[in-house]
Amino acid sequence: MLQVKNICKKYVTGELTQVALDNVSVNFRDNEFVAILGPSGSGKTTLLNVVGGLDRYDSGDLVINGISTKKYKDKDWDAYRNHTIGFVFQSYNLIPHQSVLANVELALTISGVSGKERKQRAKDALEKVGLKEHIHKRPNQLSGGQMQRVAIARALVNDPDILLADEPTGALDSETSIQVMNLLNEVAKDRLVIMVTHNPELAEEYATRIVKLKDGKITGDTNPFEVKDAKEAEHKKMSRTKMTRRTALGLSFNNLRTKKGRTILTSFAGSIGIIGIALILSLSNGVNTYINDIQRDTMTSYPISISETAFDLTSMIKENSDDAERDAVKHKSDAVYGNPTEFNHLSSVSSSISQNNLTAFKKYIDDKKSEINKYIGDNGVVYSYDTRFDVFSYDKDGNLVNADGSTINEEGSMGNALTGKSGMSVSFGGMDEDAPGENYFGMMLPGKKGKLYSKVIEDNYKVVSGNLPQSAEDVVVVINDNNEIALSVLYRLGILPSSEYKELTKKLDAGEKLELKSQKIEYDQIIGREFYIVPFCDYYQKNDKGTYDNIRKDVDQIKKVLDKAIKVKVSGVIKEKDSDDNQVLSKPIAYTQALTNKIIEYTDASEVVKEQRASEGVNILNGMTFEPDDNKIKIEDAKKYINNLGITEKSDLLTRYMTSLGVDLSQYQNMGGDAKDAKQGKTSANAAQTPEATDMKLPEGVDASKLPEGVDASQMPQGMDKMDVTDEKDMAKAMDKYIKQAEDEFFLWVYDNNISSGSFDKNLKKLGVISLDAPSQIDIYVDSFEDKDGVSKAIEHYNDKAKEDDKIVYTDFIGLLLSSITTIINVISYVLIAFVAVSLVVSSIMIGIITYISVLERTKEIGILRAIGASKKNISQVFNAETFIIGLGSGLIGIGITLLLLIPINKIIHAVADNTRVNAILPVSGAIILIILSVILTLLGGFIPAKKAAKKDPVTALRTE
Repeated sequence: MLQVKNICKKYVTGELTQVALDNVSVNFRDNEFVAILGPSGSGKTTLLNVVGGLDRYDSGDLVINGISTKKYKDKDWDAYRNHTIGFVFQSYNLIPHQSVLANVELALTISGVSGKERKQRAKDALEKVGLKEHIHKRPNQLSGGQMQRVAIARALVNDPDILLADEPTGALDSETSIQVMNLLNEVAKDRLVIMVTHNPELAEEYATRIVKLKDGKITGDTNPFEVKDAKEAEHKKMSRTKMTRRTALGLSFNNLRTKKGRTILTSFAGSIGIIGIALILSLSNGVNTYINDIQRDTMTSYPISISETAFDLTSMIKENSDDAERDAVKHKSDAVYGNPTEFNHLSSVSSSISQNNLTAFKKYIDDKKSEINKYIGDNGVVYSYDTRFDVFSYDKDGNLVNADGSTINEEGSMGNALTGKSGMSVSFGGMDEDAPGENYFGMMLPGKKGKLYSKVIEDNYKVVSGNLPQSAEDVVVVINDNNEIALSVLYRLGILPSSEYKELTKKLDAGEKLELKSQKIEYDQIIGREFYIVPFCDYYQKNDKGTYDNIRKDVDQIKKVLDKAIKVKVSGVIKEKDSDDNQVLSKPIAYTQALTNKIIEYTDASEVVKEQRASEGVNILNGMTFEPDDNKIKIEDAKKYINNLGITEKSDLLTRYMTSLGVDLSQYQNMGGDAKDAKQGKTSANAAQTPEATDMKLPEGVDASKLPEGVDASQMPQGMDKMDVTDEKDMAKAMDKYIKQAEDEFFLWVYDNNISSGSFDKNLKKLGVISLDAPSQIDIYVDSFEDKDGVSKAIEHYNDKAKEDDKIVYTDFIGLLLSSITTIINVISYVLIAFVAVSLVVSSIMIGIITYISVLERTKEIGILRAIGASKKNISQVFNAETFIIGLGSGLIGIGITLLLLIPINKIIHAVADNTRVNAILPVSGAIILIILSVILTLLGGFIPAKKAAKKDPVTALRTE
């Protein structure tokens, strides 16, 4: 039962007030066909809109089945229209871009009915009105009567209690009008039908009740309905309506599909900003990728290196800067001022040298919880150890060649085949028993999880023959991008015969001009070539006295050592992929860390190392005590030392001792040379005037009773008579005679000036022993300058907590050279971001304008949706869905066009930059983000127009054409 109680409705326009309904009261039965008649402006349509919940009354009450609507809010009115009211309009008010079936389904969609049920109920409603065969047509494909029947089907599909018809036959011919009226008459049998019409004939023929209105008041009622003993109506909320996102998207998609051309142009216009942003992102990504590659390559070639002995160049630069500031100070012309720069510089040099405790720092790095591990790159941390070994090979003539450049000839003497007046020689330390020489072997970066080589090797080098190392015994030859290795290196590695190099150096020494050509060496001459790795521990062989001799100068002994040496072979030849890459491998022969570990294990297992470790207090190499404090031990060690000397060594020792006393050896006769040499003070050992002699200590308490003839105020050892020495054998005999009666001071002098007993740790180092916990250098690899800065900060934090002796000092060379690169990159990024921001603003404004135009075009659709129960929120959803589709389309079009444009753009970049490493690439994540950004921007741009659409008055919207 519907009750209209004292309803008043006014329309105020400026100063004009129009009374549409003036205290109207009327009751309607649950099922009757009521026709409302009256002249134009009498309030018929207003009453219908008030009853239908499209318009709000100013006063009074509308009671529906005992429920008052005084306290209804927008959501309650929306639910009322959707569940209780069905509308049939004079102009049909069908949504043109929806099919007949979709138009009928719409009311059910807003009611939240499932898809399957919704479709079936819509088909049934259309079948009842005789349109079963037209369900897939668009409204513009139907006649006027058919469209009105679709409107009736839509009004009835939700089974409303009340059907409101506003001039349902106003736009129809007579025959069609009769068909529609018959249909409404049938509907009125089980529900209330209220029809507004100007045709009294139709009203008289079909309506069961006629209510007349004039000037907003009821002037007649043919069948009034009085309600007796009516209770006060109470407010009651109705169930809410809802529109799914899918429905909103469907409405908008179908609307846009009817305007394909404009939709595509709109999406393209919106995509222009996305294209610009995508191109910038692609270029930026390409440049950043290139920069990251360069950074990674740079950081691979120049890691953060921390050595045992550190030189703090950074502090020195600061000192020099302070000196420069000090020098800039202008003094008055009143005196002479001393410049302290020289002393300050010397002070900064000495204070900049320090020792790093790498054992403690390694423990810090190995702790995965340490801050520094957050910044370590893909190549990780490489620990280098001062492994001591020589590398030998045989050239094609069978000559044994040391890779440090020295060659052993057939006579058994170790001679340097690579030195001469030519200036091509280098200073080799290979024959120094305490230090290995340059051997052209370098370790490559180890890989992760036990892999022999790092991925950076694969990224920067290609195998031109053979393969990369497969075991610890494999090495590779590294050539440049032109497939070359220096000829001198090939000779030193024994790949080319050393005899040829000797001839070359002779010609250069003779001043001959050489015009050499490149020599071609087939890969199969290199692949499989063997080298002999000789750890330093193998150079020490036990003698009959129980001590050890160093055989590093004994050719025959070295050849015997090679039989048990570690053999390695060349497994492949590699070269850099691009000539502009940073150099990752600096040596012509590269080996793996596995070989380093094998050398360490080999050394630890050697006999000499085991024996030395078992005797921590005694130097097993010479049988002497390490750094004794007792003079008696020193004297005994000196006697052992002299007894073990040969003839030449004894002669030299005596000569140096006499020279240390100030004795003029020219007073002696024929000391191992002719008269001329004797007068010049030379001996056969040729050591009398060596720098070492001038630094010798003079023993105290020497008896000067016996001095050689002609020696003025010089002191001679007690018991030494005037000598007539003809060769070094006589000198050796004189030494043997003297030591039998020599005082302790002589033996102490011998110990202090000739015996270096060293220490236990130094001896182990001499033997090549390495502790894995004590690296000689730590190389920390990072992937970017930002990570490098992070490592630097982590080291600072480590130093803050570490003991004074454990603090780490190092020089960040890359930081000093390239400190401004990060700033430059950031500035470029900020400029690009600013440019992008402008594009985004323009794009948002454009989308807002387009959405607003769409709102204006779809105003009537807004009224239709509101009439069938759509809420303001639903209207916003519809237009937000439209902007979503446009934004999605803009994003996809923008990405598609960008990918097409990148093809010619990259060709242009390669041609202009002459570099194929710089490629504008749109990352997948970037493309997805841009599409999402496009959608968000269109939603933001369309937000205000969508809100404006939601606020439109449904009655006004329905009247819009």
